[in-house]
Amino acid sequence: MELGNLRPAPGSVKTRKRIGRGPGSGLGGTSTRGHKGDKSRSGARLKRNFEGGQTPMQRRLPKRGFKNINRVDYVALNLDRLQQLAEQTGQTTFDVPTLVALGVARNSDKIKVLGRGSLSVKVDVTVHAISATAKSAIEALGGTVQIV
Repeated sequence: MELGNLRPAPGSVKTRKRIGRGPGSGLGGTSTRGHKGDKSRSGARLKRNFEGGQTPMQRRLPKRGFKNINRVDYVALNLDRLQQLAEQTGQTTFDVPTLVALGVARNSDKIKVLGRGSLSVKVDVTVHAISATAKSAIEALGGTVQIV
């Protein structure tokens, strides 16, 4: 056996359909596209949501609500989670880079401290927002609160 003798297994390779090469080929004329209609023309492509002329889904369904472009989404950080982080890491100062490093939020997130749970450790917090109950709980223990 040599490289020049190699052949694919019989029946494993089909010959390509050569469309539009005259009537003698059996695939001339309409070139397998049928007669008339959008799909028989060159450059034919249906719109993504085209449903054959039926009113499309995006027009059948009603519009609902709106998206407030001024909305600010915060990552919630409750007092009980702050207490847990303080016990685990031994830290008492929590700012945005520290909380990102601890996996509480991502770098692009805004963090808001909320008042669920209780604190027993004095902590200093620097975040984007804080609720009134959380602020009073932190300051009651002698901690400080700063807004970024």
